[in-house]
Amino acid sequence: MSYSGLRHIIAGSGKAVAWLTLVMVLLTFTIVILRYGFNLGWIWLQESLTYLHVCVFSIAIAWTLQLDGHVRVDIFYASMPQRRRALVDLLGSLLFLIPFCIFLLIISWPYVASSWRLLEQSREAGGLPLVFLLKSLIMVMPTLLFCQAVINVSDAWKSLRDN
Repeated sequence: MSYSGLRHIIAGSGKAVAWLTLVMVLLTFTIVILRYGFNLGWIWLQESLTYLHVCVFSIAIAWTLQLDGHVRVDIFYASMPQRRRALVDLLGSLLFLIPFCIFLLIISWPYVASSWRLLEQSREAGGLPLVFLLKSLIMVMPTLLFCQAVINVSDAWKSLRDN
């Protein structure tokens, strides 16, 4: 798969889950109305809000990186020439982001695999039976971040070569 294809997958998945934030707002409103207006509440409804929250942040994080939307200390970076910014991006990705993603994948594998073996469910009575799917997002996040980091390394390398 080309870097262009990966870019589209990351952007598409980020845009798709971004819409879940609207669902989260509507769901929160519904939960509040049900609880305080009608004295009703269900664990599965409350847990679904947590699932959506985790899904948005785990999947959209790579898209945010692609858009250069992460928080950074721009005191020096913003005033740097393009070549120096490319060097910072290259080294930051190679020395910090890619090793972090690999580390997270390695340490999370046994945890996620164990959850899948058990088909782990909520500990709460009436909770969602999909905890194993939720925990899978622990591995989806570094995978998407790793892919975006490789794209960033490629872009930075091209920028350094061309300038």
